[in-house]
Amino acid sequence: HYSGFGSAHNIVINEDSGYAYGVGTNTCAGGLHMVDISSPESPTNAGCFSADGYTHDAQCVNYTGPDSDHQGKEICFNSNEDTLTIVDVSAKSTPVQLARQGYAGSGYAHQGWLTEDQQYFLMDDELDELSSGNNTRTYIWNVSDLDAPVLIGNYTAATAATDHNLYVRGQYVYQGNYQAGLRVLSLANISHGILSEVAYFDTFPANNNAGFNGVWSIYPYFDSDKVIINDQSRGLFVVSVGQFGDFRLHLPIVTNGQ
Repeated sequence: HYSGFGSAHNIVINEDSGYAYGVGTNTCAGGLHMVDISSPESPTNAGCFSADGYTHDAQCVNYTGPDSDHQGKEICFNSNEDTLTIVDVSAKSTPVQLARQGYAGSGYAHQGWLTEDQQYFLMDDELDELSSGNNTRTYIWNVSDLDAPVLIGNYTAATAATDHNLYVRGQYVYQGNYQAGLRVLSLANISHGILSEVAYFDTFPANNNAGFNGVWSIYPYFDSDKVIINDQSRGLFVVSVGQFGDFRLHLPIVTNGQ
């Protein structure tokens, strides 16, 4: 049992380091609340990063990317409402903010994920579709220099749906885009700031409007080709990816949507 905080927006775990990070808690100004979980039966407080205030979500990794100044360190990539904030958390008692970068058109920097080579960070903004009227937009950051991330482009989808969570596996991005369902994008041209849609599975066929019905999140990390889709209105879907363009519904699990 760990009682260092009560509610949290999310708990981020770096399995490689043995640390968990509470984000959006009532501690650390809503920033990274660090917990040593290397001994799961006795988790302990390890540190706090509060310098940039509230963190909505994060990905924390043992860094093996292209920036030689930081290889071997533990780095957190934080979606902090209107910025991408990168923090070195190797020394838990003295975390170091490496970069804090805003971007034009921000509504609410919600969540994001690194490419597997840790050279790019893809970010979804949950409110820009509603506040700016643009279609679903994914922001593409080059983070090869952790001290100076650069926004190199954005992908604007054919639908107006609000985006929520995205994850990278291999050369594809799997997005949970509320009323547009699961969307899969190719990373083949990411070095040019370009993503392209290769497949989708729409669990909310009524429309693709901006708003908060439909898919909340997805999970694409099973050993098989199965992807789980969590639709807050229609329940849990399990789909077989197979060859892109040929999704097959494997199992729908209907819930009451609560």
